[in-house]
Amino acid sequence: MKPAPFAYHDPTTVAEAADLLGRLDNARPLAGGQSLVPMMNFRFVTPDHLVDLNGVAELAFIRSGQTLSFGAMTRQSDIEFSGDVARNCPIILEALLQVGHRQTRNRGTLGGSLCHLDPAAEMPAVMTLLDATLHAAGPGGRTRAMEMADFALGYMTTALQPDELLTRIDVKPWPESHGSAWREFARRHGDFALASAGVILTLDARGDIDRLAVVIAGLGPTPTRLADFEAGAHGAAVNDDLIAAAASAAKSVEAMDDIHGSSAYRQHLAGVLVGRALRVAAERARERSAAHV
Repeated sequence: MKPAPFAYHDPTTVAEAADLLGRLDNARPLAGGQSLVPMMNFRFVTPDHLVDLNGVAELAFIRSGQTLSFGAMTRQSDIEFSGDVARNCPIILEALLQVGHRQTRNRGTLGGSLCHLDPAAEMPAVMTLLDATLHAAGPGGRTRAMEMADFALGYMTTALQPDELLTRIDVKPWPESHGSAWREFARRHGDFALASAGVILTLDARGDIDRLAVVIAGLGPTPTRLADFEAGAHGAAVNDDLIAAAASAAKSVEAMDDIHGSSAYRQHLAGVLVGRALRVAAERARERSAAHV
């Protein structure tokens, strides 16, 4: 396997990288290379120019505070071992441990996963769950921000323009008393999941749902928030009836067929996984709420 011929560019600043993407025809940015390089080897992707972002040091960072911010070139393994991430957004860590294997996470980047936007990938789903804000840069110092819901347009298609690169991802941490859980099913650990589900919630003084976010992935071309279920669950107790309602909402999402599973099978998996994640998230919220009394 060999890629088609291409010219290689090695910028060291965001401005230089954006200028290259803006003036070169058929240019693609290279992040961790865990998806793009295999696709180039199979000639599914044939760029004329490859703009390597690995030398752009300003794109690799984790900053915590009222907002948890990640540089687009931050390695997945750096996020995996970040104490700030574990404290503020433990669901990122829980989902990240299902991404490939240690070797791939050592090279893979958060921004690369979001821009590749595989339908079954964990990080796009988690950032959809967390209502992340994504920042992009273009030539001439141009910048803009997008909500994750607006960033994911369709199958492996993002809102980035050809002359733009992703620079930063911002997440607003939930209250310390929140509970969260990530559940997925894959044929083997490290494979892309056939279906996955993530839940974050907080409970009120009675132990009922005060705030809720639910996402499923692996069914359609982009992650899906169960917005109607989230709204209807406000004030509800986490019991068998609510679990059944969550499963029904997940099963109603249109799913794709492929050689790994039918649409009906994926819908069934999503229902089971959402129910499991909801139960675990509620239990964790109770534990964290008790610890903060």
